[in-house]
This record gives sequence, C-alpha cells and structure tokens, in this order.
Amino acid sequence: MNKFFFLCCLLVAGTSPALAQTPTDSISIEGRWDITIDVNGKPQPSWLEVRHSGHRTLVGDFVGISGSARPIAQVHYAGGKVHFTIPPQWENGGGNLVLEGAVRGNGLAGTITFPDGKQHSWTAEKAPLLQRNGAPVWGEPIKLFNGRDLTGWRSLGTQNQWQAKDGILFSPKSGANLATEAQFTDFKLHIEFRYPKGSNSGVYLRGRHEVQIEDSKGTKPWPGGFGAVYGFIAPSEQAAKAPGEWQTYDITLVGRMLTLVANGVTVICNREIPGITGGALDSREGEPGPLYLQGDHGAIEYRNIVLTPAK
Repeated sequence: MNKFFFLCCLLVAGTSPALAQTPTDSISIEGRWDITIDVNGKPQPSWLEVRHSGHRTLVGDFVGISGSARPIAQVHYAGGKVHFTIPPQWENGGGNLVLEGAVRGNGLAGTITFPDGKQHSWTAEKAPLLQRNGAPVWGEPIKLFNGRDLTGWRSLGTQNQWQAKDGILFSPKSGANLATEAQFTDFKLHIEFRYPKGSNSGVYLRGRHEVQIEDSKGTKPWPGGFGAVYGFIAPSEQAAKAPGEWQTYDITLVGRMLTLVANGVTVICNREIPGITGGALDSREGEPGPLYLQGDHGAIEYRNIVLTPAK
C-alpha cells in the first residue's frame, strides 16, 4: 500500500467519529432561536444562540423572560435532543434553570424548568437574519408625543401612572411601561430624557431591543449601563450626564444594525443586535413592533420624541 495513502486512511479513521457526529448533531441546532414560553397560557418571549467551540463542544447564550443575555458553558445536543443548565439570574428560587427540548420540523420544542421548580412548555423557530439589500429611503418625521396628552400611546400595565404636561411625558414613580399604538420596522429616532439620581429606564426598539437608560455618570461603560443595548452591546465610552440634566439619544435601526449617538457622542456604530433583550413584548423579531418606554424602574421624563421611518 502506498505510504501516503496509508497515512491518509489513518488520519481519516482517527478523525471521522468526531467529525461525523458534530455536523450531524449541530447543523440543525446552531444559530439563533426566537423562543416562546407558555406560562400558564400566556406567551412569554425568550431567546437562544448556539454556536460551536472547537471540534466537539457547543456553547451559547440565553435570554430569559427578564434579565440580560447570559452565557451557557455547554449545550448538549445529540439525536435531535438538546438540553443545558445555567445558574439563576433574576428568577425566584434557588435551583438552576434547565432547558430541554428536541427538533420539531424546522423548529424546536420542549420544557423549561425555572429555579423555583416550575416547569413550562416552549417552542422556538430560527431567528430571522433581518439583512437589508440597500440603504433605507427615509420618510417624513413623526412626532410620537404631542406634548399635551397620551394620544397614540397605551399603558402595558393594569394601572397607568404616566402623565403629560407642558411638553413632558413623565412617570413619577415605578409602574407600568408605555408603548406606542403604531408599529415600526426600520427607523431613525430622536428622544430626550431626564432622570433623578439612581433611576433607571429604557427605550425598547420594536418592543424587543432595550437601549438602556441609567444613572451612570462617572462609571465605566458596560453592557448593562447607560448607552448599552442591554446585555449585548456596551457603548464605546461613557457619555452620560448627571441626574437632573436633559440628555439625548439619536438611534438608527436598520434590520439588526444599530447606531447610537448619546449626547452627541457616537457610542455604538453600526453594530448587530443579536436578539431580544429581557422584558421584550414578544420574540417575533421578523415583525414590526412599537416603541416602548420602561416605567417600572423608577421616575423618568421624556420629551421631543421624533421617529423617522424607512419607506
């Protein structure tokens, strides 16, 4: 036998088990998944990304109903079945979060057990790429807030604490979130806000991707602070002003690509948003959605909310 042929046979024989198993088991599971959890008949959004690390290991990130993206040390996948375990984040209970499921057609389905021991069923479909073929053509600017009342907005809670007065849309205390009745896909947004010391809010783009607002002046930028896409993208620098000062965000969202100018400083430049953030209204990323303002983390004021949609 030719020595070269013999060595090649040995090499193939030595590597084929791992290579045969990994593509077969990972091709249908790798990627991003938009998850819907059935919590006592109420759909709740979640998100999962699975990717390979080396030749045989799958790792990933998970976003629950609330909270931020958190790493998965290992995703176990074989025979069309998937499971992983991660520590609790903001959930109640002292156990781990355990997700189990299997391939169902082009999607996934299974059960998730929360740290409090409660188990719910879930389904998932591959998240859309949201790639655009060209630069957007912008339409006419829309004033989302008329400065007088809540026309065009709806409360997302049973009791609405939001008020409008003298050109300011404000929430004097923690309570319900507030969303536009209109829905949008790609857009440019100008929004001004002011918060007291220690307060926290957020602007949810399409109702799914939170741009964080937080009292962060003097701190280092991080994925959970001022100017971040919560849990995913940290701003390049800290541009926050002091509490009590009016501040601005100018946001451009095209597909998954986001640019954020905070107080005149570009802190995120054309970065991809991987998936939904905790607190999203749903996980249907391919659909348009509202602008929603977080009102459950403290007092917050907004004004001059102008959105320019893509045609």
